[in-house]
Amino acid sequence: MTKAIMVQGAGSNVGKSMVVAGLCRLFSRRGMTVRPFKPQNMSNNAAVTSDGGEIGRAQALQALACGVAPHTDMNPVLLKPESEIGAQVIVQGKRFATLKARDYAQAKPTLLGKCVESYRRLAADCDLVVIEGAGSPAEINLRAGDIANMGFAEAVDAPVLLVGDIDRGGVIAQLVGTYAILPETDRDRIKGFMINKFRGDVSLFDDGLTEIANRTGWTSAGVLPWFKDAWRLPAEDVMDITSNAKAEGLKIAVPKLSRIANFDDLDPLAMEPGVSVEIIEPGRHLPGDADLVLIPGSKSTIGDLADFRAQGWDTDLFAHVRRGGHVLGICGGYQMLGRIVSDPQGIEGAPGSVPGLGLLDVTTVMAPHKHLAEVEGSHPASGAVVTGYEIHIGETGGPDCARSWLEIEGRATGAASADGRIKGCYLHGIFVSDGFRGAYLESLGGTSEVGNYGAAVEDTLDTLADHLEQHLDIEALLGLATDIPD
Repeated sequence: MTKAIMVQGAGSNVGKSMVVAGLCRLFSRRGMTVRPFKPQNMSNNAAVTSDGGEIGRAQALQALACGVAPHTDMNPVLLKPESEIGAQVIVQGKRFATLKARDYAQAKPTLLGKCVESYRRLAADCDLVVIEGAGSPAEINLRAGDIANMGFAEAVDAPVLLVGDIDRGGVIAQLVGTYAILPETDRDRIKGFMINKFRGDVSLFDDGLTEIANRTGWTSAGVLPWFKDAWRLPAEDVMDITSNAKAEGLKIAVPKLSRIANFDDLDPLAMEPGVSVEIIEPGRHLPGDADLVLIPGSKSTIGDLADFRAQGWDTDLFAHVRRGGHVLGICGGYQMLGRIVSDPQGIEGAPGSVPGLGLLDVTTVMAPHKHLAEVEGSHPASGAVVTGYEIHIGETGGPDCARSWLEIEGRATGAASADGRIKGCYLHGIFVSDGFRGAYLESLGGTSEVGNYGAAVEDTLDTLADHLEQHLDIEALLGLATDIPD
């Protein structure tokens, strides 16, 4: 009989995704067939699945932890914010609609049915489903129609493990306050709790565990110390993007776009000992000593292009180019580098065209069809194999496309300036390919010291599983899981 447990948080960004990934790897190593599941996710950092859809990046990492390919059933509802009040809604891997918050609330009953449908399919072929909630169940103003936390737990009768983040302070209040504010039926679904991100002597919180257990009646799964290697795992949340400044080596400056998307391109570069990846927050200038300015993907190219100019980053970028610096635009960043971005159908907002940064002689026209594909090919200049994925709307063409610098499944792709210092492409994930990453860094005057990025991520997942097994009461935690009812 398949069992399930749902990991919810006493707040956002408490480390649920990492805990779920660790549990997936831990139980998989014990010989169990494990699957991750998140009914609703909100992220512009998506992964393309083998069945031709898209899901949250965290669920792709959790699938890797289970040793299986990511599938759209692992994250049936994905919200991709496009504006302050609206988001693109992806259902079972495909675009469903772009909805404002109020309209989304009206769609939730339909979406809950899709979530349960995906969950049942996933559970039919495994021993354990580890479910991840979103945000916090304490947001009781969102309880009606909820599909992300207690609403979903109720729909499938799943027990809940509640995670608190002690690094923020006030963790006792986080957990006991959640107990106090929840309606009794939701409160009773929480069977246990754990503390995450503890720094120092864990035994100093023994009395804290006792207080929480006494005031809630929940079982303690223990205290998880700070996992120092978390940065080595691909991040999903934009809040988790941090600079890794180093004293020497190549410096890559990355402007933090307001709707940055698919920033996992940065992860393999950040792992390189000889590479500094510096995230440039709004209000700061692009550094004058950068070797490369990398403009990442965006969920709203035209909106982020306006913000780019408002920050003065266009002026900084032109100065960088005059100094002989290199520029790489990926997906939305590639579109921004061209002469014109045209949106005749108003896909991103009001119909119209805007001037691009003009560093590549290409033009982009937005179109409703979304390109979604896992691809592989080569980097002709080095002969290196390249793998990655495409996830974009719009078509880009122009004279600089004649200087394509990648070949994907027999077709030339990408564009480059005449001197080769400015490049763009639609392909995400190319830096995971070790040979290409090494060749690209060498072209900038650097070197790659990470021989196998994929193996490094696998090793980190194993280290994470060891970390959980060492510090948590895994048997008590597994004991909280219950059989999935027919």
